[in-house]
Amino acid sequence: MPCFNAAAHISRSVYSALGQTIEGIELIVVNDGSTDESLQILKNVKDPRLKIINQPNRGVSVARNLAIDEARGDYIAFLDTDDTWHSTCLEKLYAVLRPQPSVALAYCGWQNVGLPGPRGKPYIPPDYEKSDKVEHLLTTCPWPIHAALTRREVIVGAGGFDERFSNSEDYRLWLQIASCHEIVRVPAVLAYYHFHDGAQASKNKAKAASDNWLVKREFLQHHPEIERELGRNCVRQLTFGMLLRRGYECYWDRDLPNARRIFRMVIKAGYGALVDWKYMLPAFLPFSLHKKLIEVLDK
Repeated sequence: MPCFNAAAHISRSVYSALGQTIEGIELIVVNDGSTDESLQILKNVKDPRLKIINQPNRGVSVARNLAIDEARGDYIAFLDTDDTWHSTCLEKLYAVLRPQPSVALAYCGWQNVGLPGPRGKPYIPPDYEKSDKVEHLLTTCPWPIHAALTRREVIVGAGGFDERFSNSEDYRLWLQIASCHEIVRVPAVLAYYHFHDGAQASKNKAKAASDNWLVKREFLQHHPEIERELGRNCVRQLTFGMLLRRGYECYWDRDLPNARRIFRMVIKAGYGALVDWKYMLPAFLPFSLHKKLIEVLDK
């Protein structure tokens, strides 16, 4: 668990981990240069299974890699300070993962608590092993950071988290593991993300979209056989097409700064139909003119 200025909600996450029904766990929290009361809250937790590590603020990927190095277990799960688990989460994931040596990772369903509409409803992902797994994996991140249990040796073999990324660092790891190993699903909602108003990496939507695209591009560069199998049109849809989709999401939410940055990336790649370029080209106008154009269209 990486922790940076999470005093408002870290207790909930810590006790969620320590309250698991499975025995023989350890919780390693890396305090990533917090300047609030996070560290004191952690020190007040009197449980020998909790290990606290302090480091200057270096980001979640560095923090998680440090925790992986310190971990003594053969199985590793990740929990952020705004996440919680159902009390049986690790037990159920472990129960399906342990007896299958060929399986590298077990994943489950999750819920985004506090988000309105369909985004806040419980969700159980498909059984990726029974479908076009790699194509599905390249569409979007298949599960959030806290909805999986993985064999330690597989994480280490994949090189852990790429410390260049502050977004999609987990997606990169899941792509590497799930594309070349068997995975197994537990069809139950056992992981929860709690939406809040604090700092969240996903708020910078253009950066998140850019990192997501870069992770896919580098993955395909290292696996040209996958690109050949899927075909050029499919690959462009899975990369630039999904990037364009994120741009539209920002545009229709009238998040113009992020929409403009994403649209410019798509245009530079020469992607999109004529109808798409009608929406994207104004991204090269001065912001004030683009905003005025949108206001006129809205009327």
